[in-house]
Amino acid sequence: MSLLVIPAIDIKDGKCVRLRQGQMDQVTVFDNRPIDAASRWVKAGARRLHLVDLNGARDGKPVNEDAIREIVEAFPKVPVQIGGGIRDEETIQRYLDIGVRYVILGTKAVNAPHFVSDVCAEFPGHIIVGLDAKDGKVAIDGWSKLSGHDVIDLAKKFQDEGVDAIIYTDIGRDGMLTGVNVDATVRLANSISIPVIASGGITNLDDIRHLCKVTDHGIVGAITGRAIYEGTLDFAEAQKLADELGKKT
Repeated sequence: MSLLVIPAIDIKDGKCVRLRQGQMDQVTVFDNRPIDAASRWVKAGARRLHLVDLNGARDGKPVNEDAIREIVEAFPKVPVQIGGGIRDEETIQRYLDIGVRYVILGTKAVNAPHFVSDVCAEFPGHIIVGLDAKDGKVAIDGWSKLSGHDVIDLAKKFQDEGVDAIIYTDIGRDGMLTGVNVDATVRLANSISIPVIASGGITNLDDIRHLCKVTDHGIVGAITGRAIYEGTLDFAEAQKLADELGKKT
């Protein structure tokens, strides 16, 4: 099975940016128009896009919906997953109506677990939960707070409620170009039967190689952001390598 390399497009104030460790004041702007970033990655062979409304994550409601809609409408054949500020059924319905394939729940999933079971029943096959963890504990509210919840315990609970996949981010590594935390990602994937998408710290082709070795544990994708924008990872080369290694397994 080939690892899916998924470009991240983080949107703040209408621009494509990257943060270091989720800090809103540690911002690098890479594209003034997120659609330009999306176009670049789709042309390079992206088979899925990962969008985050950073303002939405902080405000608890969508803020950059126009930029997201523009991307979804421009590339109808490329599945889009979107996170940030998704806290109610109406927002999920609105995103699905414009063509988003998957919505990602974060803080709301941790703070109101019953919400996850409700929306999984209402929108089956469209719900992903993002678990952002530091030292095994889940962070919430744009990573500004650590909850007391264990990441594996929560992942098992969400699996039972019907989520489609778990995105696991090691926030100690995100945006730092220090390498992906393969061991922690495998530990989580081994604990559940639904797919896991790795995120945080992916830096170069070695990280892709390491993840390709563990796809049989249920790790199906890898989200990459700063590395492809700063050039330590060539996106097209990364997906090509993942496809080649996937044929050998």
